[in-house]
Amino acid sequence: MKKAKMTLLGLLAAFMVQAQEFTFDPQHVCAHSKIKQAEFIKQKEIIQSPLLYDYDVRFYHLDLNVSDTTTYIEGHVEILAQVVAEQLDTFVFELIQSMQIDSVLINGDISEFTHETDECFVIPDESIAGNSLFTAKIYYHGHPPAGGFFNGVTTAYDSTWNKHVTWTLSEPFNARQWWPTKQVLNDKADSVWVFLTTDASNKAGSIGILQNEVPLPDNRIRYEWKSKYPIAYYLISYAVANYQDYSIYAKPEAMNGDSLLIQNYIYDSPGCLEQYKNGMDRTAIMIELFSDLYSLYPFKEEKYGHSLAKISGGMEHQTMTTLHEFGLLLVAHELGHMWFGDNVTCATWSDIWVNEGFATYTDYLAHEKIAGNQWPKIWMTNVHNYIMSEPDGSVYVPPEEVAYDNVERIFDSRLTYYKGALMLHMIRFELDDDELFFQVFKNYQSQFKDSVATSLDFLAVLNETTGQDFTGFFDQWYFGEGYPIYSIDWKQNTGLFELFSTQSTSAPDITPFYDMSYPVKLFLSNGSDTTIRIHQTQQLEHITINFSSQVDSLQVDPDLRVLKKVVSINGINPPATNLLIEVSPNPVSSMLKIRTAFMQPYEVRIVELNGTVRTELISETQNLSLDTRSLKKGVYLLVISGNGKQYSQKILKQ
Repeated sequence: MKKAKMTLLGLLAAFMVQAQEFTFDPQHVCAHSKIKQAEFIKQKEIIQSPLLYDYDVRFYHLDLNVSDTTTYIEGHVEILAQVVAEQLDTFVFELIQSMQIDSVLINGDISEFTHETDECFVIPDESIAGNSLFTAKIYYHGHPPAGGFFNGVTTAYDSTWNKHVTWTLSEPFNARQWWPTKQVLNDKADSVWVFLTTDASNKAGSIGILQNEVPLPDNRIRYEWKSKYPIAYYLISYAVANYQDYSIYAKPEAMNGDSLLIQNYIYDSPGCLEQYKNGMDRTAIMIELFSDLYSLYPFKEEKYGHSLAKISGGMEHQTMTTLHEFGLLLVAHELGHMWFGDNVTCATWSDIWVNEGFATYTDYLAHEKIAGNQWPKIWMTNVHNYIMSEPDGSVYVPPEEVAYDNVERIFDSRLTYYKGALMLHMIRFELDDDELFFQVFKNYQSQFKDSVATSLDFLAVLNETTGQDFTGFFDQWYFGEGYPIYSIDWKQNTGLFELFSTQSTSAPDITPFYDMSYPVKLFLSNGSDTTIRIHQTQQLEHITINFSSQVDSLQVDPDLRVLKKVVSINGINPPATNLLIEVSPNPVSSMLKIRTAFMQPYEVRIVELNGTVRTELISETQNLSLDTRSLKKGVYLLVISGNGKQYSQKILKQ
């Protein structure tokens, strides 16, 4: 399968000038961060011992010394877990080989361990019985590996604001680069504490609520963050810099007058607050909007927040996103992840669509409902062009393509992010009922909150909530590849409007046909217009409608409700009555019979829709039989010319 070429497509100059914060970049900034984060990693695969599945994590406590100028970490991590095997003889956790483990205590007792293949194997003094709770405390230190602007831990200097900053980015496989962990998506910890000790000139941001700021000797300070919500391993984070705290509040309607804290850590530099204030303030509007559309913000008893870093993108760390600026697209996307990715997390990396496709559609909804005006159309136009810049590619990521050295496939902007978002937009069009559409989201959040879900789990909720079967839709758009291509012919005689819709596809070997609907807007001679839906159930669809007014012209899907390419729209006149041409059968499998009234030689051509001539001959008989068995299946144009007249008709070869 081809990988996306991350080139800048379809940007409008006026768009760029008028609203820099609304700009579209096909290399989604969220994807950019997650791809670059592993760009320099050479290891081909994650090696995980099956012993990791012998216990269930209940609680993590990270107590670390960190700095804004180095990636060096020292401290300890405590894990509270429950044995799910018959008994636990060996406790295993993940930490890369280059980090130094000083000691491991199981239930307070120092235990022997072996650190190899980026895993640590610990032998308790006694086996731990099934269903028992136990604690493991790991003391360690070291420099997480460098080798790229984005890694498990990164430090950088932001010359714009004259600040050093250090931050983490663990998705998808790099939590183990900086803390002892268990990188299993469906084992969410029930709660987490992150204690960060740093220089007193800094602030250190993380998960949940800041419970204490503890002054320490030597001009040090400990920030104690605590969260009681379930959390996936890759969403635990920290960011440290000389920050200032700009906190505001949102008031979602469902909170009945209560407020939600939005805590922003931005550089304590002149002009920084003024630069980003509007974007931060707009976050409150977005939280209120998405709480209405999706369900109440899932971590309402704690906070939402941002930590500014030189990350050139964003990462949806639970309750405190790390990002590099406060543009509408980026803030909306990462905020959307609080519902899709954090509250409900993909069950496997093959299911990444339930994280990224939904978050990307969230930034579209921000353009639709907050930015308004021309921005939704601009967003859709650029996204359609970007997706169709290549003919193939699946939203679904097969398990064999999920690899440590193939992160760019998981976070493919064109497929996972933007085509995934358009899947949701097309479901919205199919339902034609926004209340029902967003009820699907609410039911999905309710059913899988604090847990994980697959794409097929979402399909099940979609089918159950709507009473419709979208299985075929998923076969085409989620597991399939490419997009449909339409050629439209239309005519009208004495009030009868006829439309002939011919469909081919961009990836016919994978997805040869899309059984789907699309809108057509008809402009009538009386100055009015009307929109009809064409449901294409076969390659050549014929629609007839009676109109009292004449149809002057038409547009196919002017509001970009579905992904497709339209290669031609032709208004045609009926053949002259004296031409008297009959063509049968249509569709044809072998012999095509043509009857004409021509009394002199005439030309016959069978032409592919791209203009390639497949059959061409001169005939003098009024009853002609053409052998079509050598033609591939598909739609062709039959063109008959003679006596100064020309007749054309589409034929379907079966």
